[in-house]
Amino acid sequence: MNDRILLLEGVHNFRDAGGYAVAAGGKMKCAVVWRSGQHHGATDTDLEHIAALGLTSVFDLRTSRERSVHPCRRPQTFAARVFFAKDPDLRHAPHLAAAQTTRQRTAQSTRESLTRNYGGICFRPELQAMIRDWFDELARGRGPSLVNCMAGKDRTGIAVAMLHAALGIHRDDIMADYLLTNSAGNVKARIASGAEAIRAITGQLDDAVLQVLMGVEPDYLEAAWQAVEERYGTFDAYLEQALGVDAVKRERMLAALVET
Repeated sequence: MNDRILLLEGVHNFRDAGGYAVAAGGKMKCAVVWRSGQHHGATDTDLEHIAALGLTSVFDLRTSRERSVHPCRRPQTFAARVFFAKDPDLRHAPHLAAAQTTRQRTAQSTRESLTRNYGGICFRPELQAMIRDWFDELARGRGPSLVNCMAGKDRTGIAVAMLHAALGIHRDDIMADYLLTNSAGNVKARIASGAEAIRAITGQLDDAVLQVLMGVEPDYLEAAWQAVEERYGTFDAYLEQALGVDAVKRERMLAALVET
């Protein structure tokens, strides 16, 4: 089992985003940045494990509707500050947006919808705002932080990919971390949980379509990278102009998150 993954019973895709080599030297610290799906189904034992992480902040990328339908459970002594994303003009996460248009489609057409949605995900104002705030918090070095969305794979996947890029982690490692969603923890339980959440918002969907909606593929993240570079010229330009990662911010993030 991959040692990045925290095996829980009712919270899926919970894993450590650290441990990767950084271009400037050293590696990203472990047990400082965590990523996961929603915590609605957390068991009492799960809450004990989460409490032991000592989280100081949580960035919940879900919409208000997602949060109201599936509110997160928290440990009794939970003291982390929780930040919530503003509701977007585009109302749904990429997999939910794809679900809204794929009720009569095939698994392949669903993949195509997700790829198109990823072409715009990095430009969503509410997601950019949350990533900027998350980077600010991480640069302060106040303690472990968690970023989550519904499934912990699209909005969370992009947020973590942007963090890894800002720290100078190689794209191969960024992609490997992104694709780890497909094998992290109890895959069957993760898909079942995600299917329930998706159906609660979009209605009944074909099982084959749900399988695609709950997974990730290289083409999705590649589409996001390509769109960023087409619009901004370079990834560094996007990081600075859209996410506020100038030279000073980058140095603060490296100091807080990287060890030799």
